[in-house]
Amino acid sequence: MSSIADRIAGAPISWGVCEVPGWGHQLTPERVLGEMRRLGVAATEFGPEGFLPTAASDRSALLGSYGLRAVGGFVPVVLHDAAADPLAEVDRALDGFGEAGTLVLAAATGFDGYDGRPNLDEHAWSRLLGNLDRIDRHAAGRGVRATLHPHVGTVVERRAEVEQVLEGSGIALCLDTGHLLIGGTDPVELARSSATRVAHVHLKDVDAALAARVQGGELTYTAAVRAGIYRPLGTGDVDIAGIVRALEGAGYDGWYVMEQDTVLDAEPPAGDGPYADVAAAVEYLRKVA
Repeated sequence: MSSIADRIAGAPISWGVCEVPGWGHQLTPERVLGEMRRLGVAATEFGPEGFLPTAASDRSALLGSYGLRAVGGFVPVVLHDAAADPLAEVDRALDGFGEAGTLVLAAATGFDGYDGRPNLDEHAWSRLLGNLDRIDRHAAGRGVRATLHPHVGTVVERRAEVEQVLEGSGIALCLDTGHLLIGGTDPVELARSSATRVAHVHLKDVDAALAARVQGGELTYTAAVRAGIYRPLGTGDVDIAGIVRALEGAGYDGWYVMEQDTVLDAEPPAGDGPYADVAAAVEYLRKVA
């Protein structure tokens, strides 16, 4: 098994690059990838559609020019609607994966952003779970491991919904330490109880007081991100070291993606802003390793 230090990856959302319309100032790939190279991370997720070139060969060449490998990508897709077939959308995303091996699905609501969500009935849940297994099989046939990412503002956010996915489908999980905590799932407990279902990890530290305000409906998710709900690893209220120990002890050998969602209002000075926060997170994880 390779060391943890060799499995640290970046994600453009840590630099404020997001698929949500109007999210904030969007940095260029040159700035983001250049700062990842300076940090010495081994790889990156793709970021939202349009951030990197569409063709797999062009993506690979661009990432390679910065000394980075491709991990895979976050793909929010509606899974519960009888009128929508998610497989075509997933296939389009996979066409750009190339050598990247991890599909990170989110059960999208069909609305823009992550500040509102519907409650699903039994039939919608049945479709969602069936689509997860269908996409899992299809992605495997293309050499890609599919995972489901419980995510605030999607239809798989809360603890009971995570449990429905674990019990009702065979798909692996992307364990996102921040979204799980905000949604009401203890990420340490999940890492210990369901480590064999975890195939991908997004590491976030969280301000638990702000998370409670999101859970209570006092703050929207976007407002909480602006307020700094995500903290550099080791400075928030998530037991990151305990999660890593639990996963490594169970034989986890996948990526640890440094992913601290942020919203930028303007271009930060070189070496400041997102770069400084991700640098602190990477240094913390290397110490844990």
